[in-house]
Amino acid sequence: MPDPPLGPPIGPGIVRVEGHAKVTGRARYSYEAQSADGVPARALYGAAVLSTIARGRIASIDTSAAEKAPGVRLVLTHRNAPPQAKWGPLNAKVRFARSQPVLHDDQVRYFGEPVAFVVADSFENATDAAYRIAVRYAAEAPDIDLQAEKGVDPAPLHGGKSADTRKGDFDASFGECVHRIDVRYDTPYQHHVSMEAQASLAYWQGGKLVIHAPAQIPAAMQAGIAATFQMPQQDVRIVATLIGGGFGGKLPYFADSVLCAIASRLLSQPVKFAFTRQQTFLATSHRPAVLHRVRVGVGADGLIRAIGHEVVSQTASFDNYLDGDTMGAEGLYRADAILTTQRLARLDLPRSDSMRSPGDASGSLAFECAIDEAAYASGVDPVEFRIRNDTSTSPASGKPFSSRRLVACFETGAENFGWKARSKRRDGEWLIGFGAASAMRDNMLRESSAEVTLLPDGRLEARLDMTDPGTGSYTVLTQIAAEALGLPVERVTVRIGDTDFPPTAGSGGSFGAESAGSALYEACGRLRERLAQQASADARFQNMAASDFRFEGGLLKAGGAKIALGELARRGAPDGMTAPGHIAPGVEAKDYAEASFGAQFAEVAVNAVTGETRVRRMLGVFACGRILNARTARSQALGGMIWGLSSALMEGNSVDARGQFVAHDLANYHVPIMADIGTIDAVLMEEEDPVANPLAIKGIGEVGINGAGAAVANAIFDATGIRIRSFPITLDKLGAHLWAA
Repeated sequence: MPDPPLGPPIGPGIVRVEGHAKVTGRARYSYEAQSADGVPARALYGAAVLSTIARGRIASIDTSAAEKAPGVRLVLTHRNAPPQAKWGPLNAKVRFARSQPVLHDDQVRYFGEPVAFVVADSFENATDAAYRIAVRYAAEAPDIDLQAEKGVDPAPLHGGKSADTRKGDFDASFGECVHRIDVRYDTPYQHHVSMEAQASLAYWQGGKLVIHAPAQIPAAMQAGIAATFQMPQQDVRIVATLIGGGFGGKLPYFADSVLCAIASRLLSQPVKFAFTRQQTFLATSHRPAVLHRVRVGVGADGLIRAIGHEVVSQTASFDNYLDGDTMGAEGLYRADAILTTQRLARLDLPRSDSMRSPGDASGSLAFECAIDEAAYASGVDPVEFRIRNDTSTSPASGKPFSSRRLVACFETGAENFGWKARSKRRDGEWLIGFGAASAMRDNMLRESSAEVTLLPDGRLEARLDMTDPGTGSYTVLTQIAAEALGLPVERVTVRIGDTDFPPTAGSGGSFGAESAGSALYEACGRLRERLAQQASADARFQNMAASDFRFEGGLLKAGGAKIALGELARRGAPDGMTAPGHIAPGVEAKDYAEASFGAQFAEVAVNAVTGETRVRRMLGVFACGRILNARTARSQALGGMIWGLSSALMEGNSVDARGQFVAHDLANYHVPIMADIGTIDAVLMEEEDPVANPLAIKGIGEVGINGAGAAVANAIFDATGIRIRSFPITLDKLGAHLWAA
């Protein structure tokens, strides 16, 4: 069955380029790679044994029964794993490119660390044999209590930026304020639980290692794998053509890739392995739990004078990941004095790392609730309070924002949501409340490259190692190329997710579309120049200025003449005309502050008898630069808002006395379902950012989650008069206060 027509280029939004293949089952993910994808032979299957202590060492490990089990080809432990580079380094420029040894010693650093790996001729045989391995541990008491704040130390420099921010004299400014808020919030561990589990398929071709894996940044994984095995980076190829959800959880690479690579080398056959859903909770990364102290000082005029946000965030005992929870405090509101600090608690838990809107998501839960507390203490409407304290320059750095429509977002949202017409009311047992919050996410253009080839038949092929974790990368890149060259989108093929293609920043941090997209745009621009030069050799186009040329419908037009682009390409090169593109941050990045902004609104109903909370309505209004595809952009915004609801009311994990995450399956780790979502809408404001990049776009993948949870929490306060400062706001926490009242 042929794919359906896609529609016009940039505008209201076209259907997903890869959507038809996904819903018809033709799309293949990493674990499903076949000979058609270059896999040289039928793959063997792996199964992992994970540690059941959080700290200590392996005293003994008996693999004899597993080695004799049916179909088993290999059993790996620390006793027979090949040498690998040491973990790290901690101060790596790109933490996702660090070496990551597996089964390299007898030490256990967290509950769920791999201690053995079995390879067999079938999934069932590998899994059966893994259960036959007997491990005895010499356990030590783990340090797992974030609340104790033991082992807290100053966070290192993070991305070249100090972990602390100090502007003005905070203590003096805060002390002089008429209204002072000094509150503590805590936000919990969260897990990515993407639909596609963490999985890899590896094989060797001569001396070159090929790994099919759901890597959000293939180039970083390529460097990390090469460092782990101490081999040339060009001898490692990472293929990630489709990713079944990432949310930052596939920015790092994990033990699955290293184990498959080792086993494949030893067995001279492809090896595939996927962590089970339960193992994914333990053996991959997570959002860290964070302790927040937020202070807001306000003058009698309702203007903020002082902002303080100090956090303690979990990281693994062997790592130094810093989540960056203080961005809102540094960038949302004017203030004479700002103090932010970030500290790490190194605990005997798995690695914490990036999760959708890292830092900002959990930081905004605490900060935007504290801002709401300041508004109520000042006697100012919460929306008016945020508008009154808007700023055109970054409060922390003093740089002007390249574009900032936060006030317009609030004004539009308040009008559409009926904010001014709200009133405290009761509907039987249900208490009704309204809440609002600001959303912000820094904009980050990162160095990226691309290459395009216009074939003699007029089709365009684009190549870059950018990835698509379900966000729509294939689609928006297709639109960018189609618009730049005046081609129908059906005549553009985008090939991504392969380190054999030009390197990009990958997908993550809301920098993917603007970084890879801008590189592609530059490549198309160079191709336009080459086509125009080729056309100038044609008598019909001689003596015409470059500004006279138009690229429309697969044709180059000027005056009354026209010629097919494919014909021009053939004249320039028999196999097609190729052009490269490259983008990197310019001087503007040093002169301006760049961010996407939004206003979040929520209406909730709280049952006065049971403590149950229902979200009736949510509205998000966002200003994220030029919108490439309104359909995919709105989907991103809505998905973020739903995640914010989840963070406010249900999503979170805890650690038991052994150091194991209590919830490690989808039966117990709760996320919203359709019945939890009332009326929800996202509005995308018209905006173009003249500074951010050549496309005038800004990141949209993560701003939608920021502030959404706080809006729900603030609505609960509006309904009940109760502030719950420990997330998620579950029935037991809220109900205890309601029943006491």
